[in-house]
Amino acid sequence: MTAVSSPSQTVRIGSRKSQLALVQTEWVQAELQQRHPERQFDVVTMSTQGDNILDVALAKIGDKGLFTKELEVSMLRGDTDLAVHSLKDLPTHLPDGLMLGAITEREDPADGLVVNAKFKDHQLDTLPPGAVIGTSSLRRLAQLRHYFPELTFKDVRGNLNTRLQKLDAGEYDGLILAVAGLKRLGFGARIQQVIPPEISLHAVGQGALGIECRAADPEILAIVKTLEHYPTAQCCLAERAFLRELEGGCQVPIGVNTQIDGDELTLTGLVASLDGQNLVKNQITGPITAAEGLGVTLATQLKGQGAAKILAEIFTEVRPGT
Repeated sequence: MTAVSSPSQTVRIGSRKSQLALVQTEWVQAELQQRHPERQFDVVTMSTQGDNILDVALAKIGDKGLFTKELEVSMLRGDTDLAVHSLKDLPTHLPDGLMLGAITEREDPADGLVVNAKFKDHQLDTLPPGAVIGTSSLRRLAQLRHYFPELTFKDVRGNLNTRLQKLDAGEYDGLILAVAGLKRLGFGARIQQVIPPEISLHAVGQGALGIECRAADPEILAIVKTLEHYPTAQCCLAERAFLRELEGGCQVPIGVNTQIDGDELTLTGLVASLDGQNLVKNQITGPITAAEGLGVTLATQLKGQGAAKILAEIFTEVRPGT
């Protein structure tokens, strides 16, 4: 007779239904199962607001928890015990009762260019003027407008497969996508160019997974903490502190890049205007143990360089009347 796990032995993992979300969640599930064979880990899927609204640009929807809110409600109700997020989607301010339990080892956080077959020999700097580039990210848009004003940029929504289908059908000449997502879904060979940080600083937390859980559940926290990757976690905590201090969500042109050398962490941060004309950038280096403090300090420095004014104008432009 097969033993049935008691509720306390079964850990329920919340996930979005998208293919990429499931690939990421199933990886976490397998890793946790390997580390905790005495437990059973079940995946519970659900759709989020960001999954359901596909005909409006993300920046216009106006909710920082577009891809996380439903998963968080499920945990607070007790229907699930933890949730797996692309860390870049997880707001820096979490609902009362929830916490960021662990940050996994980061995949390449860079942005990548994927092109239509007719441009298979091109990179961003060799594409013809007017070439149509798809992106749903204001961060990517602002930086690329700054360096490549001759290109045409057009919003693109949908999951990764849908976006690639639109590209191959000729609706776009190129797309800017996260290298990590392309690799996790087996599309690494389609990456035409890994865009260097000198051109496009990546999103806060990009390439890492964040595991969210209830703050008052030490048993679950201890389980998920076994997946924490310390160097990645410190990089991402610095980036999230930087973003939090700037009071920006995932849909504002804020970019970062973080490097660790021995015991030192170097954080580069950027705030750009939507048209790419005004770009404020700086860098800070300090001990890795002071990661979050470095993020706050860098954000304060950028505010003094004009970032606060840029962000105020963006919020007015993107969400008039707010």
